[in-house]
Amino acid sequence: MREKIRDKERLEHILNSINVILSSKEKHTFEEVSTDPIVFYGFVKQVEIIGEAVYMLTKEFRAEHDELPWDDIERMRHVLVHGYYKIRPDQLWETVQNDIPAMKPHIEKMISEM
Repeated sequence: MREKIRDKERLEHILNSINVILSSKEKHTFEEVSTDPIVFYGFVKQVEIIGEAVYMLTKEFRAEHDELPWDDIERMRHVLVHGYYKIRPDQLWETVQNDIPAMKPHIEKMISEM
């Protein structure tokens, strides 16, 4: 029971970061992400939070909900944290524009089912 509570909490962290990213991507252009380190690392941090929350989900939960590529999300977090010097703005922006919005309905559904 306790782990399920933690899974829901982690999903709520993921949804919160998704919402921050989605509202922020409407305010900033790719050019700003590419040239302003504060904007760039603001997006990086939110994607890191998503990856860390995914990392903290129980293995059972991830196995039961295989509609999202949990391992890929977790790997991206590792790159952002440990390979911060390799992050390319175009890769980050692609994630922000495509992957993050696609995750939202899945995460919302998971939370509503708990």
